[in-house]
Amino acid sequence: MSEPETSGTHPSQPRPVRLRDALLRARIEAADRTGVVVDLRDAEVARLEILNDALDPLFAQVPEQIDLFDRGISQGDTPRLWIDVVAHVVMGRDKRMYRFVQDTRFGRIVLAESHDTSVIVDAVTDYVARRMIEREHAMVIPPEPKPVLAAPPRRSRVWPFVLGFILGAIALFGIALLAALRSW
Repeated sequence: MSEPETSGTHPSQPRPVRLRDALLRARIEAADRTGVVVDLRDAEVARLEILNDALDPLFAQVPEQIDLFDRGISQGDTPRLWIDVVAHVVMGRDKRMYRFVQDTRFGRIVLAESHDTSVIVDAVTDYVARRMIEREHAMVIPPEPKPVLAAPPRRSRVWPFVLGFILGAIALFGIALLAALRSW
């Protein structure tokens, strides 16, 4: 007879020595079952994780009080490495090219595209610097504008002339009337 099994594994399979090895074996089996799509997505996520690790020194230099950036990998249909709310890195069609894009009100624009991680790290560094400068400009309180003194309204010079002419005519008429009354 055969010996009784003391572990839950089949005798033909080696007993897992470490949890890491067992997890690796379970991932391989799961990938075989789910097909190529999952493998491609896992490869995309792995590449984005490599880029995320390469960006660690950059984000370690960003002051803690600046909360513009919320870096993380989203695991949707299209895995993305988010830099902030409007910019992220996504893998290109060939699943080896990094594409750093920004969403704007006019659509999505590509800021950088490369197979090389260092090129994307440089592009993200430039982007982070520009966003920090924009924040500084937005945080500066502009000096209060001095109140503009309104110039007194300009009066027309015609009305004083007409009034002076009428008063002069009345005065002349009054003098002529007094002169005529005295001579009587």
